[in-house]
Parts: sequence; C-alpha cells; structure tokens
Amino acid sequence: MALILQVALDTPLRRVFDYRAPDDAGDDAGEAAATAMRAQPPEPGVRVRVPFGRRTLTGILLGTSDASSVPPTKLKTAAGILDRRPVFDPVTFALLRWAADYYHHPIGEVFAAAMPASLRAGQPLARIEPIWELTAAGRNELAAPTQRGAPRQRVLIGWLAARGRAPASAIIGRFRADVLRATIARGWVCAAPAGLTVPDGPDAPGAWEPRPSPHALTASQAAVLEPIIGSLGRFSAHLLYGVTGSGKTEVYLRTIEVAAADGGQVLVLVPEIALTPQLVERFEARFGGGVAVLHSALSGSDRRDAWRAAHAGRARIVIGTRSAVLTSMPRLALIVVDEEHDPSYKQQEGFRYSARDLAVLRAQRAAVPIILGSATPSLESLENASQGRYTKLVLPQRAGAAQAPRVALVDLRRHACDQGLSQPAMQAIGRHTAAGGQVIVFLNRRGYAPTLFCNSCGWVAPCARCDARMTVHRAAGQLRCHHCGAQQPVPALCPTCSKPLNPVGQGTERVEETLLRLFPNAPLARLDRDTAGARGRMASVLARVHSGEARILVGTQMLTKGHHFPDVSLVVILNADQGLFASDYRATERLAQTIVQVAGRAGRESRSGEVLIQTEFPEHPLLNRLIHEGYDGFAVSALAERLQAHWPPYSRLALLRAEDRDRSRLDAFLCAAAERARAVGGPVEVRGPAPALVARRADHFRAHLLVEASHRADLQRFLKRWLAAIESLKIPAGLRWSIDVDPLEVD
Repeated sequence: MALILQVALDTPLRRVFDYRAPDDAGDDAGEAAATAMRAQPPEPGVRVRVPFGRRTLTGILLGTSDASSVPPTKLKTAAGILDRRPVFDPVTFALLRWAADYYHHPIGEVFAAAMPASLRAGQPLARIEPIWELTAAGRNELAAPTQRGAPRQRVLIGWLAARGRAPASAIIGRFRADVLRATIARGWVCAAPAGLTVPDGPDAPGAWEPRPSPHALTASQAAVLEPIIGSLGRFSAHLLYGVTGSGKTEVYLRTIEVAAADGGQVLVLVPEIALTPQLVERFEARFGGGVAVLHSALSGSDRRDAWRAAHAGRARIVIGTRSAVLTSMPRLALIVVDEEHDPSYKQQEGFRYSARDLAVLRAQRAAVPIILGSATPSLESLENASQGRYTKLVLPQRAGAAQAPRVALVDLRRHACDQGLSQPAMQAIGRHTAAGGQVIVFLNRRGYAPTLFCNSCGWVAPCARCDARMTVHRAAGQLRCHHCGAQQPVPALCPTCSKPLNPVGQGTERVEETLLRLFPNAPLARLDRDTAGARGRMASVLARVHSGEARILVGTQMLTKGHHFPDVSLVVILNADQGLFASDYRATERLAQTIVQVAGRAGRESRSGEVLIQTEFPEHPLLNRLIHEGYDGFAVSALAERLQAHWPPYSRLALLRAEDRDRSRLDAFLCAAAERARAVGGPVEVRGPAPALVARRADHFRAHLLVEASHRADLQRFLKRWLAAIESLKIPAGLRWSIDVDPLEVD
C-alpha cells in the first residue's frame, strides 16, 4: 500500500486527514516512486497540496503511516509536496501541535494562523530577490554630491560601492526598507539583470555590530541584568517588575546584545501595533539592522518577507504583536514579552490563545530565557513568582533624575465639573501648561457622548441589533454602536415625542471640545481609535506630542501602552470609577493597571509629575491602597480575594460560548451541552447557561457555560471528553459555538 500522509487542513474540523502519497507516473513507475517515498518519507512540517471536496487546499504534514482508517476506495491522493524542508523549526512545530491540543482548536487552523497568507496559498518558501547595484548617477553622487540631505541614502550607496552589488535582504538587514526605497527613487541604485534565489533553509546570520549604549546602567539595572545574562543558554523565566520609567527597555537591549552576538535570534513581543514603530526605531538605532517586524497591519508581501527572514535565521530580532509568537525562528536565543500584563496578548476570536503563555512554553522547550516585563504585572505572573516558577527582578526607581509623580484623588462630590472636568483639574491644567509642561487627560471612552437622551419622554437611542445604546460621534454626525459597528445619522428630534435630544455623558471627543474652549492657547491632540484608525494618523499625533507642538493630549487606553513623553508633567484621569463595581472578576486588576500605567506617563524626565484621579468614591479601598501602598499593596490584597473566591490563578477556567439568531435554539443547545457535561463528570464545576453581558449583539443572542476546575490536568481531561460529546450533538445550521480555555473575560 502507498505511504499515507496525515495532513492538517485549514478547516473548522477537529481532525487530521489521510491521503495517499503523490505519484505522477504510470503504474510501474508509480509503484517504484511509492517504494522510494516509504524508504525516505517527507519530513513532518512540510506543506502538502491535497484535493478537498471541489477545492485544492494547502495543508501541513503531521506524520506518515502505512495504514489508514479510511477505506482504500475513499482515500484520495495528494497532489504534491511543496517543500524539501519543514516550514517550521522543530520547537515551533511541536509548540503548535501542543497549542491545538491545549486550546482544543482545530489543528489545521492553528497552523494556518502561524503562516503568512502567501504560504497558506502554496507559494514557494524560497524566493527570488533582486540584486541591487549602483547606477552611473549613484557613482557620480558619491564622487561629487549634488543634492542636499539624504544622509542615510549616501551611507547606503557608499556601503554598496564597497561591495559592488548586494541582495535586498543584505541591504535591509543593515538599512531600513524606506531608505532603500528612497535611494531607488533617486535613481542611485538599480536592480541587476538576474536575481538571487534564496533557499528555504537556515541562512548564515548577517553581521552583528551593535552600537554602544548612550545610557549608563543604574545600580538596579545592573543588578537585574546579571542573572538574566547568566541564564542565556538555558530556560529561565524572569519577571522584570519595574516601575514606569525605570529603564526596562535598556535591560532588554543589553540582554539582546549578548544573546544575538553568536548568531542567536531574539523574539520581542509588544501588545499593540502602535508601539512597534517607536520600538523598531530604537532597536535599529542601537543594532543597525537585522530587525524584522510582524503584525496584522503589514501588507501581505511585507509580512511574508519578514516571516521568511525569521524562518531563515537572517532576522536577528523579530518584533511583533501576539501572532509573532507562532513564527518559525530556528536560532532562538531569547524571548522578551513587554507589558506582559496586557490583555491584548490573548486572542479573542478564532484560535483563542495567550501569546504570553505560549511564549513561556516556547522558551522552556527551546531552552532559552524569557523576560516578562511590566510595571503592573498580572496577578498570575506575581503568583508564579511567589511559587518560584519565575524569578522576580525589581527595578524600584525611575532612571536618571526622574521621580515618581505625586498622586491625589479629586472628590467629585465636592467640586463642580464642566463636562467631566473638575475645578481642581482645570486649575492644574492651566498651571502646568503655563509652566511649559504637557498634560495628558485620560478617559477610556471614545466618541462624544455615550448616550443620546430625550428629557421629555425618556427615550434613549438604542442599537437595533444589540442590547446596547448607541454612542454619539458628533464630528461624524453619527450614532455608532461600539459592539456591532452599526451606524446611523444623529436624529434632529426625538422619534417618540419630537422634542430636542441631549447627548449625556462624556467621551474623548466631548472632552476635547471642552478643553479647546477652556484652553484656546494650548494646542491639543486626541488619541483614540477614531483618530488613529487611518494609516499614519497615530504616528502623526505622537509626532505632535514629541515635538512639543501639542500641549494637551486627550486619549483612551492607547495612552497606557508604554509611551515615553518626556515633557508630560500632569496626568488627569477622568471617570476612574468605571471598573470599581464591574461584574467581571478581573475588573479591579485592569483598573489598577490602567491607573498606574497612565499615571506613569507623568514626570519621566527632569520635570516633576502630578496625577489627579477624579472619583465619586474617594474612600474606596482600591483607590486608597493604590495611592498609599502602590501596585504591590493592591496585588497582595487582590490575590487574597482571588484565593478566597477560588478564581484564577487558584483555579482553571474554560468558557463555552455560543450564539444564534434564535434564542430558543441557543438555550436548547447550551442545556444539552450542560447535560453532556454532567454525564462526563469529573472534578469540575459547570455553571450556567448564563447570558453574556451584552446578551444580543449583531442580531445574535449570546450565552455561555463556565467550567471551573482546581487543577489544569483535570480541566483538560474533562474538556477532551466533553467537546467530543458536544460534537456528537445535532447542531442547527447558523448556531456558532467555541471553547475558550483560560478566558480573560467571563462575560
């Protein structure tokens, strides 16, 4: 019998598919080819083209066998094997298989999530890249410069002149891609007649010439750096707990300099795309090149090229958001997870994995150290440190002359407000801007107002598709639902009683309007999803802040993500009470992290910092603990509460989510799933069915079952049996369900 290929395909089915190994000759030759393939079967991890129904799909070979459970008459033959070598290094390949099992997600979709679209479509892993050489104009420019500016382009053509010609990857390994593009546009370089075929196997890494650091290490930085560098070459998890402005990035850079010196690769994870450009700029300034960037906003070709550079070992440093943890890197020597507490590391749709948790496992399997950095570590990481699983390294003070900001509560019950801004806040803004400082006003609510209300009849603008209110966006003249994306024009009058309507409450757009009225001489910038949505808009806003042009910055959660604004001397936090009484068990942790992170933007250089937190509950224990005991005090108290309530990290959770347009079908499915759970049994507790916090979204009713266990192994054994039982149910067309292991939100 022909060799059987076990293939993972990008389908929602939790199974592997069997195919005969391909042969494209006659009977005798085909038999000889099959015999040869059995003697030297293809390696697991190569891509395979196979027929699937009426389509032809590209899958990943997981293994081979001499037998199949599929009857020979129904067994199809693979169309071809696309690669000579696996498209994943061994550690990443094993990690992806483990992740599919742990998160109980179809394995084909897991592998698909780890590849750029071009490789999923079957394009060659090897590539032909252009060879660049100087033009006559480029040689003339070197001999006698004719244009002002372009210093980087001149350095590039000088470097190229010394070599005669070079492939694009070698140039981009040393210079930024935009520098090469600008040099081409000036006509100083051109493509040689023939390109270079770059193989799909590991390449020799490029030259490593890091520049000396412009910063001297503090005593605390030197103390934490020693054990991290001492752990290179073996697995060790380091929780780098450094206050905002303490110089965690410098610790990363110093460690990377050593880790990559002998050809090693470093994976650096960041929580948001917005942080990537500033981090890449700092890394390239320090290391000169060899930096690949991976995130969802890249074009398909840029993402493909960065992935190839990482897989081939040419990229010394890979900086990316959560999906970068799935990237093949054969020479991995170090992993860094910046802002490890950030919820953005958890994928909330499709393959619901935690990039932070997979990064720790990847480091363990690759026998390399991992640094988990944060000023507000997650409670799970703090518990891991207390149990000895992580090494806790502390940077307790800000670097240089910077001092921690003064923090005070503003009691909104005692002070009048103008559109959400209290009198003490307005006075402080005026004082700091007059003294030349910059001000951040933080409100985690975009739009103009969260509600459009009729004072006469009580009508509130609802979303027709969700159990939610529409948000007023005055600049766009629209009502928008922040849950399903529905939008409509703002009505002039109440549709019920024809009386005037009033926007109630404040969003960043309304706060911006108020600040422009109160401080007309202080240029203002706003940073939220609405202003940063267009390509390049966020960089433009940040450039105005860094240049000093904008004196007041209004924004949402985007402001908490590690930005360094040296002239910010005041931070005002509006509506800090949002998370004090939320139903989710993580709400207080997120509120504490947000307050500490956004407060940390103040006073990071020579200017002293001040933070004002507006609240109607100034006596609340969480706020007082944060002010008087810091994040440490909050964490001790929060962990004690979690232990008493038996919430993570002292238990393990999984959430079965389901949605359907028909509420009765949804209820019937979840009740049947709950019955199957009771039949499976085991040391777990199943709660529900319960409606989601937003029970109807985009015309779909939503509800869930929550599974809790004391131990991870008990939960995994239960889920394996339970999900098999659920898949045996007759599930109506249109009903969607998914399992979320270690959910961040129990909604």
